[in-house]
Amino acid sequence: MRLLPGPSARPSVDRIAVAAYLGAGNSFDQALTDLAENYADQNEPQPNEALVEAVGSGRLVAEAA
Repeated sequence: MRLLPGPSARPSVDRIAVAAYLGAGNSFDQALTDLAENYADQNEPQPNEALVEAVGSGRLVAEAA
């Protein structure tokens, strides 16, 4: 039994239908760009607020590497 398609298998998505659905404008492009930027912003390292507060109050000593 074969579970994966062979190398000659073609995707079932009709690219012309998708293009017609999305239209000629750039609203989909902009939405995808916004999504990517927001996702990247969420995944940027953020300082741990408890750690920052502990260092700021002197309960924890931080040294530069």
